[in-house]
Amino acid sequence: MRRAVEVLKRIIPKVKEHVERRMSEFERLGRKGKTRFDFRPFLNEVYEADVFSELCFCILTANSSASMGIRIQSEVGSEGFREMPLEDLTRIIAKHGHRFPEQRAERIVELREREEGILELIERERDPFLLRRLLADPSSKHKIKGFGYKEASHFLRNLGFKELAILDRHVYRFMVETGLFPEVKTMTPKRYTEAEKVLSELCRQLGLSQAELDLYIWYAKTGKVLK
Repeated sequence: MRRAVEVLKRIIPKVKEHVERRMSEFERLGRKGKTRFDFRPFLNEVYEADVFSELCFCILTANSSASMGIRIQSEVGSEGFREMPLEDLTRIIAKHGHRFPEQRAERIVELREREEGILELIERERDPFLLRRLLADPSSKHKIKGFGYKEASHFLRNLGFKELAILDRHVYRFMVETGLFPEVKTMTPKRYTEAEKVLSELCRQLGLSQAELDLYIWYAKTGKVLK
């Protein structure tokens, strides 16, 4: 734990301004249903996004990269995710080098009919841990195809929920390298919540939320503050 704290304490002052701006963008998205993302100076992308667009972004970034997802989200636009023909959506996703353009485009098109129900669920249920289970659990009628705990946490964090850890490869590798968590072959839901508890203690020591901690760890591993 000490090593992780020391690494992050050196980083926090360098990018605090960028992390705070990103957090305000997430909070605005959750509160007003839309926000303006500005990723400069890390990526030259500035655009408007709404909740459904952000859901599609999280579909795109599963087993891919945030940078790629951001560029696709910027080009397609909020209305494009709702209205663009499958073939055009597939073409744009493929153009940016995504490994699964057809599959991701199909999942986004399938989600269009569920947008209203997903928005109602988020408005009704404000417990982030319950919401994550509902969006990720295969037995849930609200399950999003392609979502596990990581993807559901990512989506909810980007709507301003601050309590959930996003255990992507960068955060997991940071935990292993700093001795916070052992290397495992598969990140099961049980192991995910165990790792999340470790990160909660790290949050406590640094005075951060899980949402903020994720952005600082991301910067530690990539040199960027994205989402």
